[in-house]
Amino acid sequence: METTSSRQVYTNPWMSVREDGVLRADGTSGIYGVVDKPRYALVIPLDRGHVQLVEQYRYPLGMRRWEFPQGTAPERAETEPAELAVRELREETGLRAARWTELGTLDVAPGLSSQRGTAYLATGLEPGTPEREPEEQDMRTAWFPRTELETMIRSGHITDAQSIAAYALLLLHEPRNGG
Repeated sequence: METTSSRQVYTNPWMSVREDGVLRADGTSGIYGVVDKPRYALVIPLDRGHVQLVEQYRYPLGMRRWEFPQGTAPERAETEPAELAVRELREETGLRAARWTELGTLDVAPGLSSQRGTAYLATGLEPGTPEREPEEQDMRTAWFPRTELETMIRSGHITDAQSIAAYALLLLHEPRNGG
């Protein structure tokens, strides 16, 4: 597919939207609307079989949701994922990690967005004070046993696709028993 034109139709501090004219392989033309957002980092804080989640109001859904700490740099800045992970963990939970393990890359919604993210496992955790952004002032955090996290995913209490996918990456990263 070949891009024949591109124009930005909307922008704000967190994202931009563009409309691209395209030429398909069969010679027909069309358009793609693309949401451009900077790379994000997602962190799974793990300590003695428990994970720390954050809960916040998600305006587009109109409800509060539990998820792993995650985010992007301010003003759509591109930041190295490892640096972003450290910052997001500190900002949202106050935690500092002694050990970091990269688990893999996640594409948010490749049919409509260019945004990609990197998932990390954070261990060797030390508590601290969160440094939340204004949009995160209503955020709360809690530790959950992994079995409860899995129950929350199965029951639909956790529906954040990135959190669920990152947890799957963690499971694939861990040694398998008996196999």
